[in-house]
Amino acid sequence: MLIYAHRGASGTFPENTLAAFQEAARLPVHGVEFDVHLTNDGELVVIHDETIDRTSNGSGYVKDLTLAQLREYDFGSWFSPDFTGEKIPTLEEVLLLFQSTHHHVNIELKSDIFPYEGMTAKVLDLIKAHHLESRVVLSSFDHSAIQEAKRLAPHIETGALTMEVLVQPLEYLKNIPADAFHLLFPTAIRPSYREVYEAGIPVRAYTVNEENYASLLQKAGVQAIFTDYPERLYAFLNV
Repeated sequence: MLIYAHRGASGTFPENTLAAFQEAARLPVHGVEFDVHLTNDGELVVIHDETIDRTSNGSGYVKDLTLAQLREYDFGSWFSPDFTGEKIPTLEEVLLLFQSTHHHVNIELKSDIFPYEGMTAKVLDLIKAHHLESRVVLSSFDHSAIQEAKRLAPHIETGALTMEVLVQPLEYLKNIPADAFHLLFPTAIRPSYREVYEAGIPVRAYTVNEENYASLLQKAGVQAIFTDYPERLYAFLNV
């Protein structure tokens, strides 16, 4: 079973920062996952929440702030004083970090709360500019964004993020269309998803931080897991 470093190595480093991604980049895990929002001045930045309140010493919505304003805040000290001074990274900075590694890059489009106009196209343009088309999967809870990605770049892999147990998941996936399911891990072992596994559709489960859950998902046929502790889970699964 493959491992993705969730928001970088976010269990031991401040999530979605260059420090967390530098740690993930040195690990032999399969991939890395992170989240993208659009700033007030149209810049793509890597952060999970719609606001900066939880992971910085500032406050406000990403959509209401410019990149320059966001760079004024500290995105590391909330996690530990050791990371004081960490800044919010741009998508381009993160792609540059992984451009020379082997990692598969999962970019989550965070347009499920605010429908950032033009964000999907901007992300695709940046992926193309850095020649990463074959190493990227675009995922989102906003399945209209996945539809748009498939329309604009049908060769780019996509993953439909869900938290719910779907009754006919394979039919739903084909209707989007999307290439993979990214599931909240308890739903990945539900009977309705057997047809997905039997069809050979990649299933990746989030967020798995316990070894016993990883074992359970591996037996169920899950292709990959997202974890905050990539080094520890990699060691467990590769003994």
